[in-house]
Amino acid sequence: MICKKIHYVLFCLVMAALLMPSQLWSQEKLHPVIPPGEYNQTMPKPTSFPVIHEIASSRLSTRSGLSGGDIETFKVEGVTFRMVRVRGGSFIMGATEEQGEEAGDDERPAHEVQVGDFYIAETEVTQELWEAVMGYNPSHFKGPQLPVESIRYRDIDLFLMKMEFYTGQHFRLPAEAEWEFAARGGLKSHHTKYSGSNDFEEVAWYCNNSGNRSHEVATKAPNELGIYDMSGNVEEWCGDIWKPYAQGADPEDNPNVRVRRGGGFLDFATHLRVSDRRGATHAIFTNDIGLRLAF
Repeated sequence: MICKKIHYVLFCLVMAALLMPSQLWSQEKLHPVIPPGEYNQTMPKPTSFPVIHEIASSRLSTRSGLSGGDIETFKVEGVTFRMVRVRGGSFIMGATEEQGEEAGDDERPAHEVQVGDFYIAETEVTQELWEAVMGYNPSHFKGPQLPVESIRYRDIDLFLMKMEFYTGQHFRLPAEAEWEFAARGGLKSHHTKYSGSNDFEEVAWYCNNSGNRSHEVATKAPNELGIYDMSGNVEEWCGDIWKPYAQGADPEDNPNVRVRRGGGFLDFATHLRVSDRRGATHAIFTNDIGLRLAF
């Protein structure tokens, strides 16, 4: 009889432990976030990843502007960001006349491209949004409204997957043609050399005015579509594999080399131009490369 009582008490204790609210478990019981890729010792490590029912219970996302307007607003865990609708059309991509002699060989030949409607973020992804979604902040320069940086291309995959969970929207990186079309102002383009102006000081943080660091998003003038920092602040990953435009050129079709656009706070003005393009291995992470959302 005593043995039965002991077994019953043990059974109750085990069931109570299994049903205990997750908030009462120690942090050691939670599964740690291990972002894809290796992090060096100077980079901050994420702390913990809440179990699934904790995420679901705290899931806070809203979406407005669904009636076909030009702006859609999202909120994730209290962090709000806006997506700008870009109406599709055709444009000349690459070394157009206003780019002048600064245009490089990889921007030639200029060629006509047709893009459909899409949405692109009003600003680069901020550290505030990244940390709300991922639970850690890898950036070298810290600040909630600074663009997130020091992220590898492959780290972005998990971020996009979690963004879809929070919002129900399938976010992605912009295609290179979409990025340039938006940077040029879309169908509202004034055909400027930089995104929104022929004067890079008006629209860009770059090597001569940045103090060699990133700055809060949307502190320079926007372009014709109301999009900020497509010239300067931090470079931005695109979804494309880097390839030359020229027919007959070596395609260099390396899936590990991806397109980055826009120039950053360490760059000279030539890299702020809307047609300027560079590639980088997807394993690289530096404090002047970030990202911008699209769908």
